Amino acid sequence: MEPPKRDLPLVDLKPLLGRLWPLGHPDPVSPTEIATAISHFFTNQISDTQAGSLLMCLHFTGLDRQAEVLAKTAECMLKAAAQIDQSALRAAIDAKRRKEGQYEGGLVDIVGTGGDSHNTFNISTTASIIASSLLLIAKHGNRASTSKSGSADLLNCMQPQAPRIDRVRPDTITELYSNTNYGFLFAPVFHPGMRYVAPIRKQLPWRTIFNLVGPLANPTDLRLSPAADFKSSNSSGNDALLEARMIGVARKDIGPVFARALQLIGARKAMVVCGDEELDEISCAGDTLCWRIRPRDNADGDGDGDGSTTVTEHFRLHPRDFGLPAHPLSDVSPGKEPHENAAILRRILDGQTPEDDPILHFVLINAAALFVVSGICEADTSNLGPGDDGVVIKERGPGGGRWKEGVRRARWAIRSGQAARQWASFVEVTNRFSE
Repeated sequence: MEPPKRDLPLVDLKPLLGRLWPLGHPDPVSPTEIATAISHFFTNQISDTQAGSLLMCLHFTGLDRQAEVLAKTAECMLKAAAQIDQSALRAAIDAKRRKEGQYEGGLVDIVGTGGDSHNTFNISTTASIIASSLLLIAKHGNRASTSKSGSADLLNCMQPQAPRIDRVRPDTITELYSNTNYGFLFAPVFHPGMRYVAPIRKQLPWRTIFNLVGPLANPTDLRLSPAADFKSSNSSGNDALLEARMIGVARKDIGPVFARALQLIGARKAMVVCGDEELDEISCAGDTLCWRIRPRDNADGDGDGDGSTTVTEHFRLHPRDFGLPAHPLSDVSPGKEPHENAAILRRILDGQTPEDDPILHFVLINAAALFVVSGICEADTSNLGPGDDGVVIKERGPGGGRWKEGVRRARWAIRSGQAARQWASFVEVTNRFSE
């Protein structure tokens, strides 16, 4: 395969690389300089040799695991993304807003960094579909890079008809949300500049900064206040189309880094999770470390002490906090192929999975957490629709979350068929879009 043609002149990174390594240079490289260098990847202006060298330097110096670097790079990645008509998308979302509790009706994402080596079932993808029963979902995803079954691989195998995820584009996304609560944003469509990066990443034996930045760069995160000056965390957040998100990380030491990066890019409702087993989901087997970002209220004083309007809370969750038993990861790590996982997802949506099934419980706790993070579980009344008994579970668990109420809503989404209906609408409308 011939390398992509270069339409713009190469940018020389040699001076920057010389300051990155060895460590201790008198003029250290700033996060902005790193992000700017990476921004040239998306326009194919860096030679493969220098691109690989930069990725290696960032990896071995640990700079690709610093919050400021991740936040700045995510901003550059979003600037290079395919541009969405923000006004049209906002109008479509405003027309569908279903405010409840502290959920304002905006877009919500759940995504993991991958790389945890556990090869579990596609939990975040399934949880996102369940949550679309009550939330507007903007699930950012891609094909597998370290597991057998990535989110895109799974969806492409769904029966009786697969959605056309490649047809969800900037020019069709508004129509999508006019017809369904569910949206899957296929990363290659919205981040076309990554096609220049992919061949380089494949040549390296290590995970790179892009494995970490991707989950931070949801293409619907169109903020009027840019993250470049890191002041958006002090804004009201009312102009954000992406209202809430949950991100799973595969290393515990990355948790606080991601939480800080999210604050820097202006997130006001978010939770970073890492299972005790270094799992990028909320674990069904035991404890999960959580870093939750939420808007500051009067009782919080000065929040995190930096004048921001958010606070970050660190706590642990266990399946019992959701009212569910623990299951060993061996019960939910079948190592199956995408078409086999698609069959499991189909059975869950159709309500054909036994109530005590470990994978179902795994899905329920993650969908429940997404409901909690969105704020919808703060509603003290319930009128979800047919099958809802109207009894809100007001019990609070770690971090003050109504985790059991989240499970109640997730179970309703399946039993009522509402999640399946939203999925069917997504499949129908994407197949209707033109090539």
